[in-house]
Formats: sequence, structure tokens, C-alpha cells
Amino acid sequence: MAAKKSESVNIRKYKGKRELNIGIFLFVIVLFYLIVTLVLYLSEDTPSVYEVREGSIVKDTSYTGLIIRDEQDIKSEGSGYIYYYFNDNSKIKAGANVYALVPSRLETGSSDSAKASTSVNSEVQTSITHRIENFNDSFTEMDFSTVYSLKDEINTYLQSNVSETKMQQLDTVIAASGQSVSSYPSSADGIMTFSTDGMEELTKDTFTAEDFDRTEYSQKELTDQVKVKKGDSIYRLITSENWSVIVPLEEETAKKIQDEEITSIQVRIDKDSQKMVADLSVIEKDGAYYGCLDFDNSMIRYADERYLNIELIFEDESGLKIPKSAVVEKPYYEIPSTCITTGANSTSAGVIVVDKNGNGKFTILENYYLDEDKGTAYISQEEFPQGTVLIQPDSEERLTLTETTGIKGVYNVNKGYAVFKRVTILCESDEYYIVKESEKGGLSNYDHIIQNGTSVHSEEVVFQ
Repeated sequence: MAAKKSESVNIRKYKGKRELNIGIFLFVIVLFYLIVTLVLYLSEDTPSVYEVREGSIVKDTSYTGLIIRDEQDIKSEGSGYIYYYFNDNSKIKAGANVYALVPSRLETGSSDSAKASTSVNSEVQTSITHRIENFNDSFTEMDFSTVYSLKDEINTYLQSNVSETKMQQLDTVIAASGQSVSSYPSSADGIMTFSTDGMEELTKDTFTAEDFDRTEYSQKELTDQVKVKKGDSIYRLITSENWSVIVPLEEETAKKIQDEEITSIQVRIDKDSQKMVADLSVIEKDGAYYGCLDFDNSMIRYADERYLNIELIFEDESGLKIPKSAVVEKPYYEIPSTCITTGANSTSAGVIVVDKNGNGKFTILENYYLDEDKGTAYISQEEFPQGTVLIQPDSEERLTLTETTGIKGVYNVNKGYAVFKRVTILCESDEYYIVKESEKGGLSNYDHIIQNGTSVHSEEVVFQ
């Protein structure tokens, strides 16, 4: 037993030595860096980026205008039941019979025959189809107003054909009645309409402020196949394609038109959203100011109207639309464009700068603009400190950079850092500018710019 005990072995446990795990150490460092970076990113103001897009700004003012035309209220020359040879808003010629008076009501036939009288034959339908096909071949969305011209053309063509059918039918009915019929011709060419309002005699000289009050305005509609007396109004004859719209103006607006010598203006008519160009003049009457808009076309489209809601478009500019907050002003030296040259071994533009030794040294320009119309160049103040002396290549004259002028622009971040780009402002609204598109050294559609121009500086890296 003793021998066995002497053969036993004592085993002792020792703590193993731990080795440093490099992978875990690096992971902890990277994680710490990411956490710090994220905290710093979230705690600072990140510049907002705006994508430049094409747009427009329209400055207009709405008015209710009074229409003045060359028109007459035509009175009946006899008594009896009246029958018209033409439809409403038809063009008539001088000497053509316009209406007939008969002692008793005529039998004009059933509703089916009336419908037949207003239908069009296949020849007319074919002609209209050809007109529409020709229109489709040349139509562009940029000239949508031509749709209204096509509509007027087709309406005029249909009225002409329907009127011929109506005249033939009326002559047939009159002949069959055996009654004594008196027909009366038009005294002049023009457009006849079946409404009157008692304001047919208005002119630019005779209208008053009260004529714009619509509270008691009424229009009398004239109908066919009714009994009339001698002297009753039977139709209105408009004898000229020229017409005018008078709008009341504020004194400030009237003075602006006069001072800026605005003689024509684009307008939009609310009734059909039609845009037109009118001659514009200012009328001063009884201490008030009025704008007189003169047109020489499209009169028939508004022949039934006395008042029109109309917008005067004083400004309508298209270009690149950018927020006002993006625009900042930076100082630039203004020098003659003849100072800009190219180096002997370079095609890049630059200037000759006098160095410390008094010698001329060619220096490439990174940030400058040329105004060829004015013969002027603008160099960013970041290029050279004030007091830098330039040499004009042709004359060896020396020019010291001292005074600066403000150039408006935005910070472009297409390349990931802020680059100042000048802008030419065309017009503005409360929040946006419209600036010139694709000018040399300027902005283009879809460029990315800083929305708040004061939040960054040139060459600053911007994460988008």
C-alpha cells in the first residue's frame, strides 16, 4: 500500500496567460469612431441641397373690364311675327335679308324637320374632318391658343352652312303660307347677335365710373317667332373686328405704365384662359385712371359679353427657378477685359501679376467672369489680395486691384464641394428668383445648389 502511494502524482492547475485579440481591439476603435462621427453629424447643421429646375414667374393683376365695340341696336321697321334668316353670332353681309315679318305665326313644321334643318350633310362633315386633320399635323403644345382659332373657324363654317339651310327652309315655309311677308336687309357687314343691354352707344369718350357697376346690369335676350312692334329691338349688329376693354387702374399702376412707356401688354381672359396681346394706353378721367386695351381680333368670341374678367400680365419670365435664400453676394474686382490673356505655354486664361521683384508673372485664374458687352472682367477677391498689381499685356500699363463690386451667385455642389456660380436674375417673386439658364460660368437645369447660401463657404465639402 505504501508503494502505491509513493507512485501517485500531484497535478496542480496554473492560470493560463490571456493573449490580446487584435480583431476585437480594432472593432472597438472603429465603433467608437463611428459613434463620435454620427454624434457630430447629428449635432451640426447640415446644409440643405436644392435641385435647380426650369420654371417661370408670372406677375399679373386681375380686373373686371368693360367692353366697348362698334355696334348698333337694330330696331324693327314694322310689326308682326319675326323670323330670322340667320342664327345668333352669324356673319352677315350688307344687303342680305336678316329677318322677315308676317302678320300671323307660320307653321314651321315638326321638331324632326327642325332637327333636319340644323343637320349637316356629308360634304360639310368631310370638309370639317380635313380641317381637323390638317390642324393635327401642325399642332404643338407650345401654341395651344390655335385650338381656339380652330374652334372659331369650324363654328363660323357650320353657321354659314346652317344659315343657308335655314334661309331655304324659311323661304319655303313663307311661300307655302300665302301670307304677305316683308323681308328686311342688313345695312352693313357685321356680326348679328340676339341680345341687347342698352350700352351699345358707349365709346372711350363717353364711359363713366358708373358703367362698371354691375348690380343693376341686365341683358335682354331676343328670340325668334315672337310678335314685335315697330321700334322694338330685334338684334345687335357689330360692325368692326376692332374692340376695346377698359379697366380701372390704381394711380400707382397707371403712373408705372406711363413712366415705363408700356404700349402693349399680354393679357389672359378668364372665360377661356385665352392669352392675347393688346395695345395699352392710360385714360385719365374725372380724377380716376383707366387702362385701355385695344384688340384687333377674336371679337366674335366675346360678342355676347359686356364685362370680362381679365388679367394684365406685367411680367412673365421663364428660366431656372431658385430660392432667394440660395443667393449670396461676393466681392469681385472689376477690370478691363483686355487684362485677361493666355500664358506662353498654356491655353488657360489668366493675368500677369507683378511679383516681389517687380517682374510680371502669368497666373491662371480659377474664378472669373467676362462681360463681353461691357468689355469688363470680374475676378474673385479670393484670387488675389487687395493691392495686387496687374500688367496689361498690350500696353504694359499697370493696374492695382483695390475696389470691388458685388456679384450675386449661388454655391454649386455637383462635385461634392461648394463652388460659387454667378447668376443673372431675370425676375423675382416673394420666395424665388428666375435666373438665366446655361450662361457661361452659370447654372444649368438639374444642378445641385446650397439652399441657404450663407451656411457654407467656397471649397467646403458638402455631403448630399
